[in-house]
Amino acid sequence: MKRLYRFVRDKRLLRKLGHLSDIVASPLADMRFRFYHYLMNIFDTIANRYSVRSYLDKKVEPEKLASIFSAVRLAPSARNAQEWRFVIITDPELREKVAQAGGQPFLKECPVIIAACAETDRRIMMSGELAYTVDVAIAIDHLTLAATAMGLGTCWVGSFDPKVVREALDIPEGYPVAALLALGYPSEQKKPAVEKSRLNLHDIVFENGWQKEFKG
Repeated sequence: MKRLYRFVRDKRLLRKLGHLSDIVASPLADMRFRFYHYLMNIFDTIANRYSVRSYLDKKVEPEKLASIFSAVRLAPSARNAQEWRFVIITDPELREKVAQAGGQPFLKECPVIIAACAETDRRIMMSGELAYTVDVAIAIDHLTLAATAMGLGTCWVGSFDPKVVREALDIPEGYPVAALLALGYPSEQKKPAVEKSRLNLHDIVFENGWQKEFKG
């Protein structure tokens, strides 16, 4: 643990990692991901996540982005198809264009916008649901929790014009844009999920049949 911590904190090594595209697939990113695992256990992370709509004017370090997406790529998917694709938007002009697709003011101030897309054959599962929509949602959840564990905030945005995003990022037709996510350092702390109004456990969980009492 201590040796790994020293490794992650060694800025000289981090400077050698180069561009984000090289980091994401590197063993070093996997080592950082394992290190961040110690920072917050999964139940703490879930309890402390909330939708952040106000961000500091502070750059998100490339090594943190790499670690987040090292977690994302471990998400499960139907038939292990891994149809999710993500465009990380850090260029200010591109962020402005993409932010206009949603209209939410916080998209203009966050240092990173992520477009969650899919490279998909639009396969419908036996359940009748599109596989890629479920798989991308799972991957996004991995992303939001990994970001929370590293002290970053996110906000999942579903209200946007995908045509504007597609044009701004040169995303070809046939690649759905499923969601946008704001990412950055929160400028203020708000109520985490654990303190927000949620339905009672027995209202959402049944045992051995619909609306049969859960005895947990």
